[in-house]
Amino acid sequence: MKISGFTMVKNAGKLYYPFKESVLSILPLVDEFVIALGDCDEEDTTRQMIQEIDSPKIKVVNTVWDVQTYPHGSILAQQTDVAKEHCTGDWLFYLQADEVIHEKDHQTIKEACHKHLNDTDVEGLLFKYIHFWGDYNHAFTSNHAWYRNEIRIIRNKPEIHSWRDAQSFRVISNFTKEKYLIKKDSRKLKVAKVDANVYHYGWVRPPKLMGKKTSHFKSCYQETNLKEEEMEVISTVDYGALGKVPIFEGTHPKVMNHMLERFNWQDMLNYSTKDIVKHKHNRLKYRLLTFVENLFFKNGLFTYKNYDLIR
Repeated sequence: MKISGFTMVKNAGKLYYPFKESVLSILPLVDEFVIALGDCDEEDTTRQMIQEIDSPKIKVVNTVWDVQTYPHGSILAQQTDVAKEHCTGDWLFYLQADEVIHEKDHQTIKEACHKHLNDTDVEGLLFKYIHFWGDYNHAFTSNHAWYRNEIRIIRNKPEIHSWRDAQSFRVISNFTKEKYLIKKDSRKLKVAKVDANVYHYGWVRPPKLMGKKTSHFKSCYQETNLKEEEMEVISTVDYGALGKVPIFEGTHPKVMNHMLERFNWQDMLNYSTKDIVKHKHNRLKYRLLTFVENLFFKNGLFTYKNYDLIR
């Protein structure tokens, strides 16, 4: 059995992604790791991060992000597919640049890959999610405003493609670039659960950098990128009342230790329960849906699931 890791990335250093930590977190699990490295800005340090990892498992595919050809976020799916196409494993383990795997889950993931290797009905493995918010001590696992589960390991089949803005995957027949954004001629993957978490740190950044990252992300949905001077006037992100966000009581992956040590924006956060800015997860509608789901439907009821769970 061979496992390939893969990802796509651009400007990870500039935008405070835990990209190096993400790669390191599954490097012991994979036989190769393919990185589609976009045309980063001159001052970015992503390539340096890759060089610092210094692993013979890593293969870099240099790319150029063409948002005009792949608009509305599909550039992220297209770049993911570029990396996927260079993978040679039986299973392909995808992590985004802000996602990290805990070392305590390595053995469980290995066993799941072995268990389902010859079960051809299973096209992917479904992971649980922990979404950190504002700092490293607050996180969501079951709030209706956040996805509980997502596919992160897939079979190496050409008909499986990244989809929409690369959050997930679908089987797409008669593939063309337009089909990144539509359901026609596609279907959900048949998946099995794996008892392991993806630690999602996409919303843990200094508030100013969070604003800049958000503007970069929005530019992926436009035909032209925002100019750097436009990025600078983007408002600093207000994370809202962290006092309403559940406390994270677990441990972080060891590879995140350096990022945790860099945490220095606590004085810019609101640790009370008084909202000035109400994010989606703190709106009454979603808090009620979360309460109902957690009380009666542990696997979620009202949330969209881009997969068919068969195991």
